[in-house]
Amino acid sequence: MNAKPLDPSLSVSAQLVLADLAPLREAGFRTLICNRPDGEGPDQPNFGEIESAARALGMEAYYLPVESGKVSDLDARMFGELVAHVPRPILAYCRTGTRSATLWALSCAGTRPLPDILQSARAAGYDLGGVVRRIASGGRMPADTADASHDVVIVGAGSAGIAVASSLLARKPELDIAVIDPADVHYYQPGWTLVGGGVFKPEHTVRTLGTVLPRGVRWIKGAVAAFEPERRSVLLDGCRIVKYRRLVVCPGLKLDWHGIEGLVDTLGRNGVTSNYRYDLAPYTWQRVQQLRGGRALFTQPPMPIKCAGAPQKAMYLSCDHWLREGVLADIDVSFHTAGAVLFGVADYVPALMEYVKRYDIALNFGSTLTAIDGDAKQATFTVTRADGSKESRICEFDMIHVCPPQKAPDFVRASPLADAAGWVEVDHGSLQHVRYPEIFSLGDVTCTPNAKTAAAARKQAPVVAENLIASLAGRPLPARYDGYGSCPLTVERGKIVLAEFTYGGRTAPSFPSWFIDGTRPSCLAWYLKERILPPLYWEGMLKGREWLARPETAN
Repeated sequence: MNAKPLDPSLSVSAQLVLADLAPLREAGFRTLICNRPDGEGPDQPNFGEIESAARALGMEAYYLPVESGKVSDLDARMFGELVAHVPRPILAYCRTGTRSATLWALSCAGTRPLPDILQSARAAGYDLGGVVRRIASGGRMPADTADASHDVVIVGAGSAGIAVASSLLARKPELDIAVIDPADVHYYQPGWTLVGGGVFKPEHTVRTLGTVLPRGVRWIKGAVAAFEPERRSVLLDGCRIVKYRRLVVCPGLKLDWHGIEGLVDTLGRNGVTSNYRYDLAPYTWQRVQQLRGGRALFTQPPMPIKCAGAPQKAMYLSCDHWLREGVLADIDVSFHTAGAVLFGVADYVPALMEYVKRYDIALNFGSTLTAIDGDAKQATFTVTRADGSKESRICEFDMIHVCPPQKAPDFVRASPLADAAGWVEVDHGSLQHVRYPEIFSLGDVTCTPNAKTAAAARKQAPVVAENLIASLAGRPLPARYDGYGSCPLTVERGKIVLAEFTYGGRTAPSFPSWFIDGTRPSCLAWYLKERILPPLYWEGMLKGREWLARPETAN
């Protein structure tokens, strides 16, 4: 944490973690203001956690969340009023500090000279050039004058965004490509299952974003506020406008931690954990090691979610550890899934059921987690009966692994690009937008009915690259995505059921059955997951090397 002063009474910083609070109190800060909505990033503590810890240290904490790129005049006025009435000195924070600095600057408009505002922000490391016109004009949006223009603009620098940028450059090195993303780091999220199982260290799943971006790609460090497809432009935070010839939308999805009542107040304590957050996966392993008896619950919300097998992976690895430690017989394990089946592709269910029986796991279908009381260690589920009626059930727990509800990011759901469910509306084969031919999409944010996995993005990236280049040349789109997805189900330490499938739940093995039979637990599949896939991700997929991922193309 690095507090950056904007004036004598107010500083801003990037996202805080709990370990930052005691040093802040020692430094004299009396009030914290959170300007970042909960659930924006997988490594982000929720405000409730920060607030509880701050109060315990004698500090005040306030929640004034603002979506990235959507700082309104009202937001700025509320910020100014809050700052005027709370104990000082104050620290305001968001993802990087930019939102908080922008709120401060806009709240100061008209009361301080513009050069002073800009100079103070620049001294703190924030370039507010993008909102100069707004500060000077009382918040009016700028005219439609582009701050930048590129052949291809990619929204999102996750696995899908970097892979498609690399695949485009492999085909057409002279393309002018820009990637828009506000993050500083890039995560190998498939590794978090193994972090929660004590196999990987968390630091092995993260690298700085600048080190994984393809050479020659322009990084626009900012957040998207809105899309204007009729104008072929993207509006960023600070009211910046970026124009494009072709747009690729792949910002991932949003983890809706607030979708479960009480969850944000107890995450990371009371035995409540989730491998879906970078900072909580180690807590999963800690709780697994500490639990010697009691009740362990594992949950899965309604689809779609990122990696549908991840909730089960956490359960199987936990049970395997308890079995090896000789304590599984003293632990009542249950799996609560909103779905009606254990896994969506029937061919892999028999092998999984063998482990369900081995670990004596109680299966609860049609059971959706709706609330958690962490202090009481009670979880409330809404259970759908066979006749469609619903009832509420309360279950006690000593440990609970939660998979949160998931949806498209807010700026996507509210945009013209979204379908009725909020996902980017593309053709399932070409991955071209159904209404805006200049736009393509891939990864978790699309409406395609495939599993939302990194393996899917690995197959989608070459399809988008082929079709986008054809589109620029005015040719028919040659490549088709077949819905491929993969889910390496870690059923025990050292063995994996390697599920691979396409649209319609058809199995699609990458290897002959004599080598790896995906319907059976395999040591080779574990070796693939633990040793081969991480370097394949960092040095293959992200660098445009399309091993086993060349797209189907029309003759």
